[in-house]
Amino acid sequence: MPEYKAPLKDIEFVMNDVLNFEQHYANLPGGEEATPDLVNAILVEAAKFSEEILSPINQIGDQQGCTRHEDGSVTTPDGFKEAYQQYVEGGWPSLAHDVEFGGQGLPESLGSVISEMVGAANWSWGMYPGLSHGCMNTLSSHGTQEQKQAYLPKLISGEWTGTMCLTEPHAGTDLGLLRTKAEPNNDGSYNISGTKIFISSGEHDMSDNIVHIVLARLPGAPKGTKGISLFIVPKFNIDAQGNVGDRNAVTCGSLEHKMGIHGNSTCVMNFDGAKGFLIGTENRGLNCMFTFMNTARIGTAIQGLTAAESSFQGALAYAKDRLQMRSLSGVKQPDSVADPIIVHPDVRRMLLTQKAFAEGNRALLYFGAQQNDIAHMSDNVEERKQAEDLLSFLTPIMKAFMTETGFESANHGVQVFGGHGFIAEWGMEQIVRDTRIAMLYEGTTGIQALDLLGRKVLMSQGELLKNFTKIVHQFVKGQADNSAMQEFTKPLADLNKEWGELTMEVGMKAMQNQDEVGAASVDYLMYSGYVTLAYFWAKMADVAQRKLTEGEGNAAFYQAKIETARFYFARILPRTLSHAAMVKAGNSTLAAIDEAHFSF
Repeated sequence: MPEYKAPLKDIEFVMNDVLNFEQHYANLPGGEEATPDLVNAILVEAAKFSEEILSPINQIGDQQGCTRHEDGSVTTPDGFKEAYQQYVEGGWPSLAHDVEFGGQGLPESLGSVISEMVGAANWSWGMYPGLSHGCMNTLSSHGTQEQKQAYLPKLISGEWTGTMCLTEPHAGTDLGLLRTKAEPNNDGSYNISGTKIFISSGEHDMSDNIVHIVLARLPGAPKGTKGISLFIVPKFNIDAQGNVGDRNAVTCGSLEHKMGIHGNSTCVMNFDGAKGFLIGTENRGLNCMFTFMNTARIGTAIQGLTAAESSFQGALAYAKDRLQMRSLSGVKQPDSVADPIIVHPDVRRMLLTQKAFAEGNRALLYFGAQQNDIAHMSDNVEERKQAEDLLSFLTPIMKAFMTETGFESANHGVQVFGGHGFIAEWGMEQIVRDTRIAMLYEGTTGIQALDLLGRKVLMSQGELLKNFTKIVHQFVKGQADNSAMQEFTKPLADLNKEWGELTMEVGMKAMQNQDEVGAASVDYLMYSGYVTLAYFWAKMADVAQRKLTEGEGNAAFYQAKIETARFYFARILPRTLSHAAMVKAGNSTLAAIDEAHFSF
């Protein structure tokens, strides 16, 4: 099993050198407490917890899985509960939450960095506290003061955990089809009845209570998504003082038998007249739930990053150690029976692809996390709006592109190992299995692509796209006199221009046939992802070049950044050519075959 080591040098490079988190935190109201010394101490401790506590039980979780008992209770794998208690005792759940309810009030972006380390060490375990953050954000944004007082202190402390209950057996992405009912009671509560499936962390033994956030329909509600309301449904009812009381009528009917993430309890949850409480206004539940879903989409993007990082670490160590054949350009280790496989060009291609995606996606994620900070903490209305728009545009790219490239990276890790990669003891195939879900939950790649092209770009008449392409344009313009950067800025400028032209072409076609949006969307999203990452790699190359010129820091580290940027631009960025061609191909080749001809 790969032994995870937190890439603190790379994390600090993005935070400090590329995105200037120190200044970012200093400019945030309330963010000034996130001083460099405090941030560094938090990163070091999070790395230690991830490496020493979570990583060793990652494979155990995969092998053992969770166990459901006859009474519906669920036991997590060995070490999971104990690790969670250490997590709570360390104050980690409260890091980026409201001081009023017991949180530490630090910026959410710092929590995202911690989530990367936790997830790379043990994704299945990290999902338990991960879902709680979305639950807390939903209650903070839409709950009444009484609801916040009742639930947030225990959720923030980590004594309780949270879930998101959307999907039903017949209704996945199309939530307008859901059937779960909410019948009003005389005391202001509701009886919630229905079945939800694929509920991550739905039942477990790690916390004293589980707070389910549930979508359901009120009597007489409009059909479709306009008739959905949102409810708090705790596993155990609580009294007026917030203490746990009797068991609510919500149980785990079964555990899903899954391809991966075995250490997380993915449940079928049965609500049999369970007591629930309305969040927000009637029939506006989906609007409230988007707070949870957007938190979860960014959390899922992190999984793509963690897959690339953890698989790269495992593959790199193996490639340096495994002896196979001789280098075609001449013997590299004459004292050995063969050369290590890292000398072979194709192995280097795979390793560099993993490295380019891990480090590039980290920069993209942290930039998105900065926008999230500004959107929630800035006291400048204009700054908040700009950050909200940028985050709205980038979220589907982060979720879909980062998970697609993370899965690709995980597969490269298996390939580097050869036959050993297919064997469970090495742990590389677990990363593939665990990561495959990332392209499915919180909206598939196709759904994210429709959101990006249809809702975010075309429905805004391209304005949300322009917000980001302007950033790219200003960066390129600022490098006009820097000859060392032209190998990056010239292709970046050309693609930035083509991005707008592709958008216009799809938009014109969609005016005649809206299916053109669906036909182009996934390729458009992947094109967007590759261009977006090109911007961040160019930005990292610029910083690295300046550090080398100034003679600062580790020269080999900065030179590696430049060389990886060159690899990305030469060997990965050309994928935009095929995606652009497929975007332009349109819907005709998809629609030409009659449904009857899809036969076997």
